[in-house]
Amino acid sequence: MATELEIVQRVRDFYRSLLALDDHDDLDTLLSDALAVVVAHVNAREVMIEVTRDDGVDGRPHVVAHGCERDRMAAISSFVSRGIIGEAMATGKTVVTANAAEDPRFLAFESVQRHQLEAVLCVPIGRTVHIGVLYLQGKQGVQEFQAYDAAVQRDVELVARALSAPLERLLGRGEAAVAALQRAEDADDPFAMLRGRSQAMAEVVERLRLAAPLEIHVLLTGPSGVGKTLLAGAVHAASRRRSAAFVELNCATISEALLENELFGAEPGAHSTVPRGGLKGKVEAAEGGTLFLDEVAELTPAAQSKLLQLLQSKTYYRLGGTEPRRADVRVVAATNVNLKAAIAEKKFREDLYYRLLVLEARIPPLAERLEDLIPLSLGFLKQSAERHQLPRKSLSPSAIRAIQSAEWPGNVRQLANKIESAIIHAHLRGSDTIEGYDIFPEDSRKPEDAAATLQSATRKFQRGHILGVLASTDWNVSDAARILDVSRSQLYNLIRAYELKHG
Repeated sequence: MATELEIVQRVRDFYRSLLALDDHDDLDTLLSDALAVVVAHVNAREVMIEVTRDDGVDGRPHVVAHGCERDRMAAISSFVSRGIIGEAMATGKTVVTANAAEDPRFLAFESVQRHQLEAVLCVPIGRTVHIGVLYLQGKQGVQEFQAYDAAVQRDVELVARALSAPLERLLGRGEAAVAALQRAEDADDPFAMLRGRSQAMAEVVERLRLAAPLEIHVLLTGPSGVGKTLLAGAVHAASRRRSAAFVELNCATISEALLENELFGAEPGAHSTVPRGGLKGKVEAAEGGTLFLDEVAELTPAAQSKLLQLLQSKTYYRLGGTEPRRADVRVVAATNVNLKAAIAEKKFREDLYYRLLVLEARIPPLAERLEDLIPLSLGFLKQSAERHQLPRKSLSPSAIRAIQSAEWPGNVRQLANKIESAIIHAHLRGSDTIEGYDIFPEDSRKPEDAAATLQSATRKFQRGHILGVLASTDWNVSDAARILDVSRSQLYNLIRAYELKHG
């Protein structure tokens, strides 16, 4: 059984190996060393790293492997277009299974069944585009490898992350992909910025894109901050009503006493604040266009009844009015409330629910579509630059890493606010490039408040370890580099990256 000191040394050596990957200038050596790190740290029967490369022979991927004969390696590599590797590359998510051959996800994949794959762990490689995988297959008949535990998965994912940056640099893939996204202009498609790369969001966008030209009401559901307002605006912009007004009302921000007044307007004398000519409501302001009712579940019973009348007969009454008014509006409603539960609790009208339910689209939270983070960020960059009349700015690799490693409990709204703040920070610095610290300034991202992501935990360990070695050598960079087993230039880069200071 390993002693505590041996465990600490093993962890230290593992992180040193990860740091060393960033110092490579040769693709073959980088992949071989990354493979060696995995083999030394995880006792899998077969380990393979596969990378798609533009200069591959006949378009074939570049593969290095351990524990595989050439024929076996070719057989595993054939899963790229189908099966487990294809699943990881397509979704950008780790695939882990205790028995692939019996896993319902892969029953239809002939290649998986033919090779009777058992414990498999497959991690995608790449920060901005998925350019490869790190594939492990457990030892058959060894109990501890019948399923990969969380610690093994975490460590393999750390290797994949450490490998991504130097691999993208050597292949010229990562920054080029971001640059291509930043150059993309799709002004004719209102959904361009919102569609992202995830399958979940692609389905939502396609559903709304098809519905936009139709004269039907739309109900958007999902957690707060997922972008329901943005999608409602896109539906309007893609509809036949695009030349008329898009009018928004957040039903949760208006007091009960003023809600009907705000929504339907008021006749003179209805109350003391109504001007002589009456008060125009949101319905009237949206004439010929789209009325977006956010947090529709917050409508009062009286307002729900009037809204139902509007949807059924296209007429409504101003507050204090006796004559019906015609209205030509399309309603897009949104809520983060379970309306069926609200109906059961007699808080929401069932007949109104079904009137709104002509087409429903559930918007998934960012946690379910992490691959959309960078496309969304680039769209918000463009929007913020135009809003503040600032030059367009780009995302640095550190900014991309910061965005991808952070958690976003506030969803799209939180991401948009962070990007808008970051572009201001970068402008004040006189920079055309947004860095990670522009998005998460130190004063607002204290260690005790930071999200405990794998990347943040890794960075915290690396920073503390490097600082400790420097202190033990009285900041003799040559001695510290030798102890850390890195080059002096790499150590200087790390000192700058972690903003380490002597004393």
